[in-house]
Amino acid sequence: MALHQPGRRPPARRAVAVNPMYGAPPGALPRHALAPAGMDPRAAKRIVEDELLLDGSARLNLATFVTTWMEPEAAELMASCFDKNMIDKDEYPQTAELESRCVAILGGLWNAPPAGTGEGTTAVGCSTTGSSEAAMLCGLALKRRWEARRRAAGLPTDRPNVVMGANVQVCWDKFARYWDVEPRLVPMEGERFHLDATSAVERCDERTIGVVGILGSTFDGSYEPIAEIAAALDDLQQRTGLDVPLHVDAASGGFVAPFLDPELAWDFRLPRVASINASGHKYGLVYPGVGWAVWRDEAALPEELIFRVSYLGGDMPTFALNFSRPGAQVVAQYYLFLRLGFDGYRRVHQGSRDTATRLAHGFEATGAFRALTRGDELPVFAATLADDVDAFSVYDVSAALRERGWLIPAYPFVADREDLHVLRVVVRNGFGDDLADLLLEDLDRALERLRGQAAPLRGPEHARFSHGAHRSA
Repeated sequence: MALHQPGRRPPARRAVAVNPMYGAPPGALPRHALAPAGMDPRAAKRIVEDELLLDGSARLNLATFVTTWMEPEAAELMASCFDKNMIDKDEYPQTAELESRCVAILGGLWNAPPAGTGEGTTAVGCSTTGSSEAAMLCGLALKRRWEARRRAAGLPTDRPNVVMGANVQVCWDKFARYWDVEPRLVPMEGERFHLDATSAVERCDERTIGVVGILGSTFDGSYEPIAEIAAALDDLQQRTGLDVPLHVDAASGGFVAPFLDPELAWDFRLPRVASINASGHKYGLVYPGVGWAVWRDEAALPEELIFRVSYLGGDMPTFALNFSRPGAQVVAQYYLFLRLGFDGYRRVHQGSRDTATRLAHGFEATGAFRALTRGDELPVFAATLADDVDAFSVYDVSAALRERGWLIPAYPFVADREDLHVLRVVVRNGFGDDLADLLLEDLDRALERLRGQAAPLRGPEHARFSHGAHRSA
C-alpha cells in the first residue's frame, strides 16, 4: 500500500460508506450507479440525511426569496396531496376548483375590473411551477397578441422586441431567447437602479410586444414606478398611435404591495396593465414551487394558447408549459388564503418589513456600509461598502458571515453599474428580530476582524448570488 504523502489529498471515494449500525448490507454502496439490490428504507433515509448535513440551514439563508418555513398543518396538508397531478383536472376536480378560487382571489387582490355579472372580476389565470413559468406564459401572450394585430393590419410579424430594465430576473432573458424576441434592456446609471418611464418609452417602436415593469427587483428589493411607466405609454399611444401593453413582473411584490402599500397603483387599476405574474412560493408564503399568471380579461389572453378540459360537465381552460406537477402547492396556497386572510398577510409582511428596515439601519450603523435600499418596499435591502473602507470587500464580509452559517450573497450590481459591489439581504417569514439581533452581533465580530486586514482578500470571482440577482453574458 502506498503511503499518503503529506500535503496531498487522498483520492475521493467512489462508493458510499455505510455506518454498520444503520442495518444496511455490509460493504460500500456505489455512489454513481444503482446497487445490485435494494435496502431497508430507514437505512436509505439515514444515508441521504448524512449527506444533507452539509447543506446550509434554510432558515439562515438570506439569499433566497423562496419560503423556508410553513406551519406543520400546511406541511401535513401538502403531504396528503403529493400524489395529485395538477394537470389532471378531470380526475381531481376539487383541486382544480381550489386553483380557480385562488385565481379569483388574486384577481380581486390585484384590482381586476368587476365582472358584468356583478360577482367576481374579469380576470383569468392559472397556476404554474413558479413565477418564471408564469412570466414566460405572459410574455408568450404578449407576443401572440402583437402578431395578431400585425397580421390583421397586413404588416410583417418578424423581429418583435420587449422592453425591460437590465435588472429583470433571468427568466426574461430566457423568454426572449426561447421565443425569438429581441430583449431591449435599459441599463442603469448613477443612482437609478431600475427602469424608468422615459427610458422605457424611448425604446418602444411598432415591433414592441410590451414593456415589463418589476414590482420588487431581485437586485435590491425596490419597486419600479409602474404607474409612471403606464402613464408614459398612454401618452405614447396618444401621440403616435402605438398601443404597447404593460406586463408587471410582481414575482415578490404581488404578495406584498396589496397588503402593505394598498394605495400604490401598480396593478389592474391601471388600464395599461395587461397581465401580472407572481410567485406563491416567495411572499405568497408557500413552499416551492407555485406561481401565478393572471390576465386582466379574456381579451388579454389569446384563445389559441388555451387548451380546454371538461370536468363535472363544465369547462376548465388550461395554459401551461409543464404537464405533470403536484397539486400540493396550489392546495397550500388556498390554505394560506383561508388561514391568514387579508389582515394575516398584512401582519406577516409588516413584520418582515420592520425586520428588514431595522437590519438595514444596523448595517449602516456599523459605519462600514451604505444602504442602497432599506427594506421599505420589499423586505429586502442591498448595501455597498462605505467610501472610506479599503481593508476588505463585500465578498470578505459574505465569507466571514458564512463561517457562522449566514448565507448572504455578494455580487456586482446591475448592468452599467457593475462597479458597485453589494450585499443583499432578503427577510422572509420565519426570520424575525431575534435572528436579526444574532446576525448583527456576528456582523460586528466579523468587521472587527476584517478591519485588521491590510487589503481585501476576495473579489468578484467569489461572488455569491441567488435567484436571478446576477446574469452572465
